[in-house]
Amino acid sequence: MSTQFPFSLLDGLFERIVSGPQPPAWLVHELQHRVVLFLNHVLMQEREAMDRLARQRGRVARVQWRVFSMALQITPAGLFDLAQDSTAPDLRLEVSETSPLSLAQGALRGDRPAIRIEGDVQLAADINWLVDHVRWDVEEDLARVIGDAPARALASVAARLADALRRFVGGRLGGLGCDPSAQGQGNTTDRSSS
Repeated sequence: MSTQFPFSLLDGLFERIVSGPQPPAWLVHELQHRVVLFLNHVLMQEREAMDRLARQRGRVARVQWRVFSMALQITPAGLFDLAQDSTAPDLRLEVSETSPLSLAQGALRGDRPAIRIEGDVQLAADINWLVDHVRWDVEEDLARVIGDAPARALASVAARLADALRRFVGGRLGGLGCDPSAQGQGNTTDRSSS
């Protein structure tokens, strides 16, 4: 019980922040634009990803987690753009896990969160392919700014830090009485078609 205290405290703090005053619409819109710019930057590194998305041009996918929602429309170039809020989505992706700490712990373990999917099956398959095959090459982006050797050194240090953090979180989860066999259950996906 006492080892779970910090986690429940942080979850409670997050609940109070979310239920408190909402950020202004312009700030939400600007943050969504930054997310779209980042996603497009990553997609432009993988031609196959853009080709797959180009076949789905004009389709809209809505991603939802708790009160946070973003509708993405696929452009003819195979990239993303923000869709109008009133646009009916072809695909809905809703993250089932409500605790941000549980999501973070799962991400550190390399697990995918449970997602409820409704809508177009082919669009869902193409987005799943993106999740499985497209990765952000941080080292390559750093190399453009600071050069190859420093970027390689920074990436190596970051990889060691991430590995140490994963081991730490894994040790903490074991100490919380988590069932190790249940750790992989976050990968389940509820798929339904509308």
